Amino acid sequence: MPKGIGKVLAQNKKAYHDFFIEETYEAGIVLQGTEIKAIRAGRINLKDSYCRIQNNEIFLYSMHVSPYEQGNRYNHDPLRTRKLLLHGREIAKLLGETKQAGYALIPLKLYLKNGFAKVLIGLAKGKKNYDKREDLKQKEAKRDIERAFRDRQKM
Repeated sequence: MPKGIGKVLAQNKKAYHDFFIEETYEAGIVLQGTEIKAIRAGRINLKDSYCRIQNNEIFLYSMHVSPYEQGNRYNHDPLRTRKLLLHGREIAKLLGETKQAGYALIPLKLYLKNGFAKVLIGLAKGKKNYDKREDLKQKEAKRDIERAFRDRQKM
């Protein structure tokens, strides 16, 4: 199954607005207790989350997983740091690429693949304001063209 394919549970749409995504990597995620049940219920937010490499391991910060309703005292901290699972050579490659100025690791999607929670992380370079405006202009022009084409088809 290709990367990013599966039942998508959460998506970081703002990442595509704020960054140029150059490469993507599929990573497993280490979860505790009732976190997978809360994730399967869709109670997750990737909006302000980011990844960082420490001691040749990748960690995911600020991903909010709401406590599971039936979890009682076994619930987890919603904003805890979670470890991501990647091959050593991929981590080494990412470490070298993120050392360059302007590059960051951003989670793009969280989805289920063969029963396991996976995170699609992207090697991202920040956009300037003029890049964001240009993207909005292109998106609006494309939307206008499609609308005109659709109206022409109705006649």
